[in-house]
Amino acid sequence: MTHAACDHDHHHDHALDSNGIEARLAEAQALCLAAGERMTAPRLRTLELVLAHNGPIKAYDLIDRFHPEGAAKPPTVYRSLSFLEQMGLIHRIESLNAFVACHDHTESHSAAFLLCECCGKSEEVALNLSGITQKALESDFKVERVTIEAKGRCKACR
Repeated sequence: MTHAACDHDHHHDHALDSNGIEARLAEAQALCLAAGERMTAPRLRTLELVLAHNGPIKAYDLIDRFHPEGAAKPPTVYRSLSFLEQMGLIHRIESLNAFVACHDHTESHSAAFLLCECCGKSEEVALNLSGITQKALESDFKVERVTIEAKGRCKACR
């Protein structure tokens, strides 16, 4: 992610600690099991990398970090990302062509994000889609996904 020129350091960390990551991985495995899906090792590793990253992460960065001894094959990571997105465990941030862990994966939902153009922090925000939902019903349109992205600067970067 390219950040705007800033006159301060970016040492404010937004990533989960190892206990938080382990808890989220366990929740994801339980979610997959309840849905009758398998959380394979590549899927789990991909989710772990997304959870550990400090903001949105691109697929090629995941590929490079996948194995300690070298990169993963791109199809492995792309298939894992697709599965994790379908399961509601991650979101794709369209404008960045990057992925971020879903903050509330308890139910299927659309997402809105506050994206800091300085440090790269992303924050998922609850979204009310009643107007879009109503218009879609009136137009006999099936909405499959809505993502809203608001760009600016987080509190630490202002």
